[in-house]
Amino acid sequence: MNRKRKQPEDHIPLTPRTFHILLALMEGPEHGYAIMKEVESCSGGRVTIGPGTLYEAINRLVASELLEEVDAPKAAPSDARPRRFYQLTPVGREVARLEADRLVALVGHARARNLVAEA
Repeated sequence: MNRKRKQPEDHIPLTPRTFHILLALMEGPEHGYAIMKEVESCSGGRVTIGPGTLYEAINRLVASELLEEVDAPKAAPSDARPRRFYQLTPVGREVARLEADRLVALVGHARARNLVAEA
C-alpha cells in the first residue's frame, strides 16, 4: 500500500492539548515532566496534562512525525532517572505555525464581531 505522506496543513486544526505540547517544545528538547510543567505554566493553570495523557499524545505525535525522541541535551541535569527527551521536527514546527496563524485569524473574526477586546 502506497500511503501519501501528510502535509502540515493536514494536521490542522489541532486540539488545544496538542498545540500546547508543540508550543512547550518551541525552545528546544524537553522531557515529559518539563513539558507538563510548561503547558501548565503557559496556560496559567487552565490546561493540565497528566502523565498517561501526555505520553499517549507524545506517542501519537512521534508516529505523525511532528516530534522525535532525541538524546538528552548536554546541559540537561543528570539525575538517577534516565529521561526521554523530545523535540519538534521541522514538520511539527510548521504545523505549530499554521495552527497559530489559524487561531490569530479566528480571533480576528471574533474581534470584528466585538467579542474580543483589542489587545
